[in-house]
Formats: sequence, C-alpha cells, structure tokens
Amino acid sequence: MAPKRLLAIACEIAYREMCLCVATSRNIVDLRFLTKGLHDLGSEKMVARLQDEVDAADAEKYEAVLLAYGLCNNGVAGLTARALPLVIPRAHDCITFFFGTRERYREYFDNHPGTYFATTGWQERDAVNIEDVDSDVRRQLGYGKTYEDYVAEHGEENAKYIMETLGDGLRNYDRLTYIDMGVQENLGYDEQAARDAEEKGWTFERVAGDLGLLRKLVDGEWGSDVFLVVEPGETVAASHDDGIIKTG
Repeated sequence: MAPKRLLAIACEIAYREMCLCVATSRNIVDLRFLTKGLHDLGSEKMVARLQDEVDAADAEKYEAVLLAYGLCNNGVAGLTARALPLVIPRAHDCITFFFGTRERYREYFDNHPGTYFATTGWQERDAVNIEDVDSDVRRQLGYGKTYEDYVAEHGEENAKYIMETLGDGLRNYDRLTYIDMGVQENLGYDEQAARDAEEKGWTFERVAGDLGLLRKLVDGEWGSDVFLVVEPGETVAASHDDGIIKTG
C-alpha cells in the first residue's frame, strides 16, 4: 500500500511525541504545531484559529488533515472539514494522547482524582509561547507576571492577595503525575516535577506513557471507536457521551 501524504495540526504540548511518531510512520506526514497558549484564548477563538489552519491545507497535496487535539473545552466543536477529511481523536483532552487510550486515562482519573499531569511538553512549553494575538488581553489578566511585578504595581499586601487568587485554580489538586513517554533521557523533567509536588505538599507519581494513539493517528489506523473522521462539508460537535465528538 502506498504511503498517504497527510497534514497534522498539533498542539506543541505533544511536540516530541508527534515528531517521533511521524519519523517512524509508514505515511508522509507534514507537521504544523500551534502554541500551548491557544487553549487560553477560549473556545470561540481557539476554533477560529484551528479553522484557519484547516482551511489553509492544500487539497492537491494532502489526502487528509489530522488534528492532534482533543475536545479541549469545546476548542474543536464547530470545526468544519473543507476539501479534505478531518481526522480527530475521540479524547476529552491531550492527556489521553499520553495514556494511549481514553479507557486507560479514565481508569487512572477515577482512581486518582485531583491529579495534575506533566510531560516534557508541560515542562518545555510555557507562557512565553502564548499566541501573540491576545497578548494584550493576557497582560490585562495578569498572565506571566511575577510577584515582584505585582508589588511594583499594587503594593506588597495587594500583591500577596493577587497571587493567592491566581493560584486558587490549583486548590483541588493533591497529586502530580509525570507521564514518561520514553522520548528523552536525562533532561531532569521528572525530577523537577517531583520537586514541584514536594513544594506543594502533593503526592508524586511517575507512570509510563503510551504512544499508541498518536501512532495510530499518523499511521492512518482510524477506527471509528478511536477517531472521528469528518468528511468534507461536515462540522464537529460535542456528543456528550462516550464518543466525545460527533458530526452535526
């Protein structure tokens, strides 16, 4: 069987993993990475940004567009396939990519609620990579500012309150799990994650990841139980069931 020529649009959170899978794929896959900060723009702007990338795909060059994103707070709901089929994993978010199946992720999540996950992508890709289109909005909201910045702007007492408020989003976590994808050695990211957990008073765990889902994506193994294939003219919608996404 001749290799397919495919375009993969992926979140940089899976940069190393996607590059490895593409390098060993039977198909010819071109990669287009978008910044981790795309998720911070909200679902409407995220969908619009992804749609721009889907629309730009060369229908004469590629046979399909692969989307290495999950539903991601409805960040793909509303996407429309144009001249090419659009292939999307049935996943709530990218953590499924690192566990290999949504069943394995669900089992871990059910057994360990309150878990914050980390991989190389979380360690390497941070706020400096935020989409420039909304940098002014993010500055207004305080993203990327340090404690010293707030002291200079608002005084020490107010700075403490602001930092506590911004950090309140972590209040429901009590565990940090580092997912080792086996794509790197001696980078020290797992040790850094362990230190982060200790500083927060959280339990730390290291688990083995699984590249199976991402390999199936780039190898063209698009079984309907794992992927949604959106035909040209169809639009993605949240299904609110075990299938996660559907066409609508």
